[in-house]
Amino acid sequence: MNRRVVVTGVGLVTALGIGTQQTWEALLAGKSGIGRISRFDASDFSVKIAGEVKGFDPANWIEKKEIKKMDTFIHFAIAASEFAVQDARLKVLPESAERVGVYIGSGIGGFAVIEREHTKLLEGGPRKISPFFIPATIVNLASGQVSIRYGAKGPNSAPCTACTTGTHAVGDAFKIIQRGDADVMIAGGAEAAITPMGVGGFAAMRALSTRNDEPEKASRPFDKLRDGFIIGEGAGVLILEDLETAVRRNAQIYCELVGYGMTSDAYHITEPSENGEGAQRVMQVTLRDAGVRPEAVEYINAHGTSTYFNDRNETLAIKRVFGDHAYKMAISSTKSMIGHLLGAAGSVEAGVAALSVYHQTLHATVNQEVKDPDCDLDYVPNQARKAEIRYALSNSFGFGGTNGALLFKRFEG
Repeated sequence: MNRRVVVTGVGLVTALGIGTQQTWEALLAGKSGIGRISRFDASDFSVKIAGEVKGFDPANWIEKKEIKKMDTFIHFAIAASEFAVQDARLKVLPESAERVGVYIGSGIGGFAVIEREHTKLLEGGPRKISPFFIPATIVNLASGQVSIRYGAKGPNSAPCTACTTGTHAVGDAFKIIQRGDADVMIAGGAEAAITPMGVGGFAAMRALSTRNDEPEKASRPFDKLRDGFIIGEGAGVLILEDLETAVRRNAQIYCELVGYGMTSDAYHITEPSENGEGAQRVMQVTLRDAGVRPEAVEYINAHGTSTYFNDRNETLAIKRVFGDHAYKMAISSTKSMIGHLLGAAGSVEAGVAALSVYHQTLHATVNQEVKDPDCDLDYVPNQARKAEIRYALSNSFGFGGTNGALLFKRFEG
């Protein structure tokens, strides 16, 4: 049916703020949410920094007796969904419930609860395991809990595609509406992997920055001195609607979602494909899906992880897709200030891209200090700016070679 799909609500929970406005204002101010890990004692770890969500109290959104039945990633998903639903002024009524769906994924799931319950098993035996262990940790319970909360009876699923999860969730939800299987989708990703096993596992892979003495400068996408990503946490949820539905209820429209692509590198379990071939194809697929020429795109919210190979290969892929126009585009990495939210990264960045189009404003990529000859595009260094943006692309690439991209368009009626 190819119905038009618009963004009417954005909910963000990040290291920069609990709520969309807090996060957005901090991004424009160029603040960093990276600091020393406080969630557990990291003194014996090679990595001692992360992008923690500070001051988060799940009791602000969830009944106290229900909190223990969920891992923190579900708490984040519920909070971000509430921000998004309120932002969109969305009400799920009995007569519309079957046309409202939920699509919220996670790349890791309930690490904290898994670690806690495993300790109980070792110390006290199997009878000490909580009956809520499984529903507190499995990936689809973020989507399930949000569906139950609002009585949304439409399509309900949960992608788990590593660092591309959030983008796939928003993109799949877009296609569900576009083909007529729902009118409204609550879509995004949530992650809470700042745990001993989470940090220790990524550190063992040597994927994380060890700039422990300068947390705020540790995430430096596209900078020559980058040495790894910073693990972050939080959630990003978007309200997507069929345009007619949004207009009928007089909803505020941030922008239109017009393109979505997926590809696979089929190359390596963690490294991106040589010369950014998979990233190149996913951007081309997304532009083709939207029927938009490369030179029409003014801005890219990059995957921009602050790892050597990702930033170099993403830059090369952008050049191959956009040619000379690549040097006329603005590119920025939200991860420079909030870290890498893994399964939530793509949806948080999609929300930021939507806000960028709506406000015609780009946040900076902070910590741009030493130019890398392999990364020679305009990364909006260190200072936010106003810009004319009609089309904005958001990229995500994940372990296993899974890629996703979304294309947003300024709403023009």
